Amino acid sequence: MDYLSITGPSRLGGSVTISGAKNAALPLMAATLLCDKPVTIDNVPDVADIRTLLKLFKKLGSRFTFDDHTLVIDNEAIDNTTATYDIVKTMRASILVLGPLLARFGRCEVSLPGGCAIGQRPIDLHLKALEQMGAVIEIKNGYVVATAPEGLQGAHIIFDKVTVTGSENIIMAAALARGKTQLINVAKEPEVVQLCEVLANAGVTIEGIGSDELVIHGTDRAPVCFEPFSIIPDRIEAGTYLCAAAITYSTVTLENVRPDHLDAVTAKLHEAGCRVSAEGSAMTLHPAARLRSFDISTTEYPGFPTDMQAQFMALATQAEGVSIIEERLFENRFMHVSELQRLGASIHLKGNTATLNGPIQLLGADVMATDLRASSALVLAGLAASGVTNVHRIYHLDRGYEKLHEKLKNLGAKIERLSE
Repeated sequence: MDYLSITGPSRLGGSVTISGAKNAALPLMAATLLCDKPVTIDNVPDVADIRTLLKLFKKLGSRFTFDDHTLVIDNEAIDNTTATYDIVKTMRASILVLGPLLARFGRCEVSLPGGCAIGQRPIDLHLKALEQMGAVIEIKNGYVVATAPEGLQGAHIIFDKVTVTGSENIIMAAALARGKTQLINVAKEPEVVQLCEVLANAGVTIEGIGSDELVIHGTDRAPVCFEPFSIIPDRIEAGTYLCAAAITYSTVTLENVRPDHLDAVTAKLHEAGCRVSAEGSAMTLHPAARLRSFDISTTEYPGFPTDMQAQFMALATQAEGVSIIEERLFENRFMHVSELQRLGASIHLKGNTATLNGPIQLLGADVMATDLRASSALVLAGLAASGVTNVHRIYHLDRGYEKLHEKLKNLGAKIERLSE
């Protein structure tokens, strides 16, 4: 098993190219199930989660090539509509095949999902919405068995709470439904918006794109036809490298970014004393003279993203004063706290709120990654710590960050990927 060995403190410099967003690529790959012709997708990140979903597609009967960030996928010959436990247990985003498989084929079986252990993320909102569209849903032997032999029917659906994967699943299901589907309280994340835009370019009429209310006019099971498209840049990877620059007091430029997707992140970096400039698809972080404390409450987009909470907690260890971080979306997303404390961080936990006192001189130690974003927080802390920090169980990192250690090394970090 591989681990990262980081010798700090580091000073970074130069530029880094941001990969495509895996959280946009996964639902868009699932959306190709609505099509029976080859689809070309560019800027697909080469990360473990993408490879996992491709394993599932192979089992379904898809044909594809994936080379140099370009995926060509052909779902014409699909002869299987079962997403098995051995795939789905490793990545909960596999549940995204539920909506499109059911909409196109009228039946599917999808294992109940796994993935990062950051808290309960039940799929009841997905299932409730599909039932409103006429599907019969049963849970058998750990699988969701969904049937709609006459196809799905448009419906008026109100999500009880904002759900990203739930919104994406039902948007895809509605694309091939019969009649009009109205969705209320839809997630507004950029990844959801791109899914809608790509479906609209494929001929699906969608009103309200970018808002929390959508009206989708389905094709009544007629497959859609996708034009070639490119995955949007990964705003969470971009935010992570901005934090890497900030925590090491370095000037770093990010290439291939969407600055407008990072407003909540850059606002907090400004609060911490950094300056972020943007020009076209490039952003540069200019470090603070001294990092200042900040307060964060995670919430749905366009608010501060839960996927950046751990990285900002690492940053807060180096900020002067008391920082307060409130996690409002997931009840178990502070597992990185104990590992940061191993490096010397002063963090007090009470319920869903962490209070940090800084700045603290972190000292290198062996730490263990517990989920994808927690892993990146430990890497950031290692860049700031004195001595050697070894981050173990980095298979979590591989799920969502492409060539992280290579990109950091090119920026000047003393970081190596080694085998245990």
